[in-house]
Amino acid sequence: MTNRMEHQKIFLRVGEQAFPVELEGNTSAEALKNLLEKGDRTVRMEDYARMEKVGDLGVSLPTNDRPIAVQPGDVILYQGHYLTVYYGHNHYPLTRLGRIKDLSPGELERALGRGSITVVLSLKP
Repeated sequence: MTNRMEHQKIFLRVGEQAFPVELEGNTSAEALKNLLEKGDRTVRMEDYARMEKVGDLGVSLPTNDRPIAVQPGDVILYQGHYLTVYYGHNHYPLTRLGRIKDLSPGELERALGRGSITVVLSLKP
């Protein structure tokens, strides 16, 4: 595990709102940060299972899947190339990339809205 990644941040923008994502200390989060050093990444996301937004990153990242209890605000890598932002709960072997903090589950769900959204991942707000 690359602990130097802990407490580093990226930003997830939805419309005019930028949410800081505190990165996990793993090679998946490190690879995402390295990808963003080359430029922002735009991801089209859809609702899934009334608990998450999911979209294809368009690139594969290393996985660090392990059984976790996913919480609202978790930013997850699924199958190596899907970005998932949870506003509900789940239990599944997944790779946590980071976490959006300081928002209640309801605030996060409202910010993500219903239906399709486009998010921008960036090193800057």
